[in-house]
Amino acid sequence: MRLFPFSGSRRPLAALSGQEILALAISSEEDDARIYLAYADHLRRAFPASARIFDDMAAVEDTHRRMLIDMHRRLYGERIPLIRREHVDGFLARKPDWLRANLTLDAIRREAEAMEAQAARFYAEAAKRTEDAEARRLLGDLALAEQAHGDLACTLTETHLSAEAAGSEDATARRQFVLTYVQPGLAGLMDGSVSTLAPIFAAAFATQDTWQTFLIGLSASVGAGISMGFTEAAHDDGKLSGRGSPLKRGLASGIMTALGGLGHALPYLIPDFWTATGIAVIVVFVELWAIAFIQNRYMETPFFRAVLQVVLGGGLVLAAGILIGSG
Repeated sequence: MRLFPFSGSRRPLAALSGQEILALAISSEEDDARIYLAYADHLRRAFPASARIFDDMAAVEDTHRRMLIDMHRRLYGERIPLIRREHVDGFLARKPDWLRANLTLDAIRREAEAMEAQAARFYAEAAKRTEDAEARRLLGDLALAEQAHGDLACTLTETHLSAEAAGSEDATARRQFVLTYVQPGLAGLMDGSVSTLAPIFAAAFATQDTWQTFLIGLSASVGAGISMGFTEAAHDDGKLSGRGSPLKRGLASGIMTALGGLGHALPYLIPDFWTATGIAVIVVFVELWAIAFIQNRYMETPFFRAVLQVVLGGGLVLAAGILIGSG
């Protein structure tokens, strides 16, 4: 996201002087080193091997910074102009630390790759626009260095990330994904799918009015989604349990709860009662089998046990709703 949304508030790279280009390179290396250290601090507890990789990458950026400062001293003196990425057109402003606090390991790796690619493009373009031969050589060398950071990352990975450490970190990342997204999402899907069965089908068989049934299903699904979302987000901030961001968990739970109920409410948009009901029943069993699959896939629940718990239980709730509505 750009901090300056209007193009007039930024200067094009072509308008910068040689001194400003060096100053921009210095501030960019400082920022990237800080970002890598922030990544390392964020990852240190759960992913210590990956944290060491980002520590080393920060050290490389600091080396580049010192080289650029030495070049600036030789060419322009001690005072470095204040110019940063957000002052120049074509750069995306880096996110502050608090917006990176909940990034996953894979997201951090992707962002680091994007940072290095952008830095390489900047140095290549800056080298073309610099008249001083020594500065041009340094910027060209840095462009090549940034392009090679992919190989550097691989080298650092081989140094710090053994097969055992990589397996442990992958298991930790999978566990975090399950705790933050799968577990609350599954709870929401189960609640939305099962708890709305009785009221929706009771209303359907009591009124045999598809539009009224749809409205009841819609209100029940949305209301349950809001309730489950707020409950999940409010009861655990994730700091002690390690379950991750309460906002992410609340969204996962709330959205899946609403979808679970809407799945068998939407067929009642069909005017014909029996056609709508037949499709809704099919959707119910698809939802229940999906829940059983997710339990088996992510929660390691034996498949037949999951089927017995979910499909049989859901079928009983469905039958109860039909019987109550037909009475």
